[in-house]
Amino acid sequence: MEPRDPDALIEELFREHVRSLVRMARLFADDRNAAEDLVQEEFLRLRRALHRIEHPDRAVAYLRSIVLNLARDHNRRGLVSLRHRPPMDEVAVTHEDRLVMKEEQRQVIEALGALPRRQRDCLTLRYYLGLTIPGIAETLGVSVNSVKTHLRRGMARLETRLEGRS
Repeated sequence: MEPRDPDALIEELFREHVRSLVRMARLFADDRNAAEDLVQEEFLRLRRALHRIEHPDRAVAYLRSIVLNLARDHNRRGLVSLRHRPPMDEVAVTHEDRLVMKEEQRQVIEALGALPRRQRDCLTLRYYLGLTIPGIAETLGVSVNSVKTHLRRGMARLETRLEGRS
């Protein structure tokens, strides 16, 4: 079997996964611009490391792992994008139902942010990106049982935290 052209593989991965990776980064970064910057950096790192990846079919898991690490580094250093406000068309609509929904989403995201890192990562990958438990395990480099434990504990903590706000 002939090896794939690295640039073609990167291009294909970008087309297929950039949106979901930006959404994932957005959960951890301060704003959309910072999330986009993190994903751009991630693809640059993947291109540089592609020759070291033994199984190119696992490149997506590698990408997710890089995003998580870059977002953690971003937050650890307290980096803030200069362009930190969304354009006007992304501003919340004043309709009451949407306001309530946004408040509930804010509460969930805030509660999620208060969880231990592994629980937060597992819940985000499972319920936001829709990854399978084996996919999460591969992305995070942990066992399937560890993922199950983190999901169970994370959901219990989220439930307790969110019930206290009702």
